[in-house]
This record gives sequence, C-alpha cells and structure tokens, in this order.
Amino acid sequence: MTAPNRATLWGRVVADELAESGLEAVCLAPGSRSTPLTVAVAEHPDIDVYSHLDERSAAYFALGRARRTGEPTALVCTSGTAAANFHPAVMEADRARVPLLVLTADRPTELRDSGANQTVDQVKLYGDAVRWHAVLPEPEADERKVRSLRTTVARALSETTGVSPGPVHLNCPFRKPLEPVEVPGDVPESFAETAAGRGRDGPFVETVDGTRTLTDGEHRSLLAALENADRPLIVAGPADPTALAGLEPAAVTDLADRLGAPILADPLSGLRFGPHVDRVDVEAVRGDGTRSVYGGYDAYVDELPAPDAVLRFGASPTSKPLRHWLRDADARQFLVDPAGAWREATFTATDLLAAEPGAVVDGLLEALAAGDGERGSRDTSQRASADDWRSRFDAAERRHWGVCDEASSADALASMPFEGAILAAVVSNAPDSATVFVSNSMPIRDADRFGRPRSADLTVLANRGASGIDGITSTALGAGSATAEPLVLVTGDLALYHDSNGLLALDRCDVDATIVLLDNDGGGIFHKLPIEGFDPPFTEQFKTPHGLEFEALGDLYDLEFERVAPAAFADAYRRSLAADGTQLLAVEFDSAASHRRREALRERVLEGLDGRSEG
Repeated sequence: MTAPNRATLWGRVVADELAESGLEAVCLAPGSRSTPLTVAVAEHPDIDVYSHLDERSAAYFALGRARRTGEPTALVCTSGTAAANFHPAVMEADRARVPLLVLTADRPTELRDSGANQTVDQVKLYGDAVRWHAVLPEPEADERKVRSLRTTVARALSETTGVSPGPVHLNCPFRKPLEPVEVPGDVPESFAETAAGRGRDGPFVETVDGTRTLTDGEHRSLLAALENADRPLIVAGPADPTALAGLEPAAVTDLADRLGAPILADPLSGLRFGPHVDRVDVEAVRGDGTRSVYGGYDAYVDELPAPDAVLRFGASPTSKPLRHWLRDADARQFLVDPAGAWREATFTATDLLAAEPGAVVDGLLEALAAGDGERGSRDTSQRASADDWRSRFDAAERRHWGVCDEASSADALASMPFEGAILAAVVSNAPDSATVFVSNSMPIRDADRFGRPRSADLTVLANRGASGIDGITSTALGAGSATAEPLVLVTGDLALYHDSNGLLALDRCDVDATIVLLDNDGGGIFHKLPIEGFDPPFTEQFKTPHGLEFEALGDLYDLEFERVAPAAFADAYRRSLAADGTQLLAVEFDSAASHRRREALRERVLEGLDGRSEG
C-alpha cells in the first residue's frame, strides 16, 4: 500500500481495514481536515459512499441505514462544530442500540487548547453515549503504529455490534498536508507491505462474541411460571438489532399458542407484521384458529383483567395504557435482554433474563417438548382459563378493528376526519414487502393503535431511542437506501420542517419514497397533555402554529407534491406506491378535533366490552 504522504497513508489504512472488517457504507460531509479519510473511502472499491451537505443529515441518514440493515454504517466529518452536529443521532443510536462508527477528523494534539481556528476538545466528545472511544495514533510510517491503527479500527467496528450494539467514536488527528500530494521521504516505498497488513485476510483482529443463554434448569423454571399462570402474556416492545436476536416470529407464536398467551406486539417489534400473524398450529393448541398476535390493545387493554405472568422482549412499549396496565399488574414479569440492561421505567418487573431472546424461546419450546410425555396436556381448568383469557382479547380486538374500519371509511372521513385513519391506511395498503418509517409524537402513537396486524412482510421503524422529532426524514431515507423495497415515510409538519434539508438525499443518494405529511399546523401531541387547558400559553408556546405551506418543497427537491383530502387519501396513497419517483402527500387536520375523535372511538370500543353499557 503506497501513499505520497503520511496523512494519505493513514486514510488508506483506515479505509482498507474498515472494508476488510466488513463495513459496506460510509456517509460523508465535506470538510478540509477530514480530507485523508474522505479521499480514501471515496476511492475504495468495496465501500459505498453517501455524500451529504451537512453533518446532521448525514448522521441521521447513517442511523437509518444501520437501523434497517442491523449492520454498522460509518460517518466521517471534519473538526469543530461539524462533529457536534453528529451528536443528536449518536444519542439516538445509543438509546436505540443502532451500530454506528463515527470518525471525526481533528487538529494535531499540540493545537488543542491553543486558540487555533476550528479546534475544539473532541476527545470523548459524546460522553457515555458511545460504547467505546479512542484517539487514533497520529500518522507516521512506523510499523508498530500501523498495527495499532489497524487493531483499533477493527476493534472499533466490532464494538458497534457487540452484545449491546451502538455508536463508537474514533477521533482522528491529522496534520498538513491533508491532500494526496507528494512529500519526499514521508512514506518509504519499502513500507507498502507493512501498511497492507502483511498479507492477513479479513480484519486485522477478529472479534468473536459469545451467545448469552439460560441453563436448562432456568428454562424449566421460567416455563413452570408461565405454565402455572391462568393469564400468561407475551409483550414484544420496539426491537433493536439484538432485541430479537435469533428470534423466529413463528417460534414466538408457537410458544404463545402452547401457553395460551396473547402476544401484544408493538408496531416496531418485528412481530406485528409477517406471515406468522395468520399462522396458528391448530392441532397443538385449541382447534379454533384464533390469532396469537394482537395490535389494538392501546384502546382497550386497561379494561381487561391483569396478567399473572408476563414474558417481555424488546424495549418499553410505545403504548402508555399498556405500560400502565403492566405497572399495576400483580404479576411476575420476565424481561429478556441480551445485554442484561434494565429497560422498564415503572420498575415493577420482577426478573431480568440476560440472554438472547431467540435462545430463550427455543429453550422454552424444547422444555415443553421434553415434558409433553410426562405432563400431557395442561389440566382442564387451566386450559379453560387460558381459553377464556384469550377469548377476552379476541373479543376486544374484533370490537376495536370493527370500530376503526367504520371510522376510517371514506364517508366517515368526509365528515369526521382524524389522523389515525391515515396510519391505518398506510399499514393496510403498504406493499408486501415494504419499509415504513413513522415519525415520533402522534404518528407513532397512531401507528400503535390503528396499525392492524397483517401477514405482509412490513418493516416498521421509528426513532424511539431518544424519541426526538429531529432527523426523521434523513433517518427514513437512510433506511430506504439499504433496501430495494418501497419506502414510506409518515411524518408530522413540525418534523418535516425540522429536517426538510434531509430531502436533498432523495437526489444525492438516489432514494425514492412516498412521504405522507400529516399537517395539523403545529404540535398536535400537546392536546394529550393537561397543558391544553391553559391557554395562554398553550397555543403559542406549545402547539406553536406556524402557517407554513409545504408546496415549495416540490420545486426545491424535485418531488411531486399533492394536497389530499382525508377521505381520498387511500386512493392517492396507492397511486403513489405504484408511481416512480417521490411523492409528498399532504393531508391537513385539525389536531384538537383529531384528538377528540380518538377519545370518542376508544369509548365506542369500550362500550362493546364486558362490563360496559353494551356488555
């Protein structure tokens, strides 16, 4: 590996080690100090480069790509405030366990704390939001330094996908010249073999992560707790790349059917959508073919009896009623987390299982199979109790979706439009397969309540780690860049405004999308909070109506803009999915009226349940 100077050498070694270690994509933002890294990755034949004009959009784009693939994406920027603009996406990657490798170029060590231009303290810039931080050795044609460089880069990439995946930060000091100009004697030609890693194949250092599992005895103990329960439950919260590690959705439904346990599947869990939703092992279970996966629980779950044993996967559920129902349940609750981290903010769970979810489910199924000959079927009273437990969910689910279907009809929306109907249409009409990215605030909550389980292969994503509305568009387009599937983005007006510059990636990164804009002229989610009753300051300081018109985005970013009436949305949405290019479908709502409609629909659902007026 030859190089005209030491900075160029360092950039080429870093790029080569990243590629040898399996990295496929890098997001770049322009800058001078990062020139050695930028040139090296741009020239590398095995690395795909996504060029962005600003660091914030670049970081969220990388976040989206890594979230969709489960594999790390790298980021490169220059020194100074450029690196600080990565920070929000780094925070989201930390909380959501998304693998990112952040490479920030820096001034030489002697310029720190000197008043030198564009020089800030970048050492441990992201604090404890990263899994690991290292400062690369300064460039030099030195054999030991090259080994250190390759080892550090290989280790850093592997750390992004460890037991608890997340961001890793490498700070990379360079001194001039930064461009690949010849510096006589800087890198001897004889150093080429040393710089190339002396013929090693693959990463300079291989890292092998073990699998965290339970013992056979622990599986039997867990199974006993679930089998002895009258009202067992499985809750699948938002998934990250390891939350459902090795977990086959069909295996979860098999387990649920054997136990008589409903599965309450968050739209972000990876379990609400897919072929397993319509699949029930009729012989092994009950003979009536009832589904195992439930999605309407946000509207009714707090009106049902509490569970007495709960098996939980993933992060804390999106649904507040579900979280509070679990909080108030006098039940043994088993949290499964491969990193052994605590992700249950009500602090009422009883057991933390530090194991991979797939291994836990497989172990439970094996324990069930081993005990079948001894125990036979569950006794009659337990079976009747489990059947009654599931039947309560079945009735509530049927009631909920019946009410939603009626409220989402074109005739109903013409007179009483509400935002939840748009999320219902997005999910029910999305192609099989598709990637659907949903913004925070009300869109993800509406996806939770109105996104009906389907057998289609839908990947539904959102930034629920830190739950901000910044970077939504860029994250969605990053996710879309990683797949040939159709991409749908559902966003609110504030989130779209906040990250409208991210739309530049449509052209620069060759991504097409159907963008659904729920335009309620401000922060509609605040209607859910008590502050709604205090106006002023509610309207101006919380809802913050802006009066913006978004048509100009069409000309600015070369996309098709269409304003759509709620009643006509489903047809316009299907047309967009069948069309080439990017369409932005803007649907206007009154956020207060939408919220009142959600409340009224919930009351109608509850009126049809046992113990209410129609019970």
